[in-house]
Amino acid sequence: MRKRVLFIANSLDNAHKFKQVLQEFNVETNAGPTTQLKRLFAPGIDYDLVVFEARATAFEHLEEIGLIVEQRGCPLLLIVDESNVGAVKFPVGIACDFVMHGAGQVECAARVRRLLGDSGMDSHMDVAVIDDMVINFATYQVVVAGSPVDLTYLEYALLAFLVQHTDRTFSRDMLLQNIWGFDYRGGSRTVDVHIRRIRAKLGPKLAQYMKTVRGVGYHWSSS
Repeated sequence: MRKRVLFIANSLDNAHKFKQVLQEFNVETNAGPTTQLKRLFAPGIDYDLVVFEARATAFEHLEEIGLIVEQRGCPLLLIVDESNVGAVKFPVGIACDFVMHGAGQVECAARVRRLLGDSGMDSHMDVAVIDDMVINFATYQVVVAGSPVDLTYLEYALLAFLVQHTDRTFSRDMLLQNIWGFDYRGGSRTVDVHIRRIRAKLGPKLAQYMKTVRGVGYHWSSS
């Protein structure tokens, strides 16, 4: 039986991107705005995942939707603005995650895959161990030699993306598309700045894994 996903949004800002993401999983998709919550959550309609664009006035419905999915035991993925991250309160007792508005398609697909349980990996694969560094992809934490590394969200997202695609080289534009999002209008050299900061925070031993491919871009090396 195909899994069923509900996409709730009051705008079309993320509709096209998530339509493409969900097509990868061959799921049945239902969609609608917050004004149709009663219809979307009608008795007898169950979902394997709810994706909620909790932005602008729709953010006011987060608690209501949280209560519904908690009662139904349904995983929840939120799309939020950076300014609202601190105000997000996840429902208790269910699998939850979030992505920033503007996140790349690859990151969105990774979050969907984990919540749908279609990762094809054991739970230990939520953690990458490289020398004395541990990256927890579920909690967005990076620890080196037992001490947490203070990374910004974009620094973490860039590091995690490269580690999850070991030995594959990405151009600056590809990294901008996947990490910063399609609507980013800054220069591609911002990638260089973030790479330098990550290397400095990881230290020289781990920084050597983050390779520069002259004239192309960057990759995380397996050796």
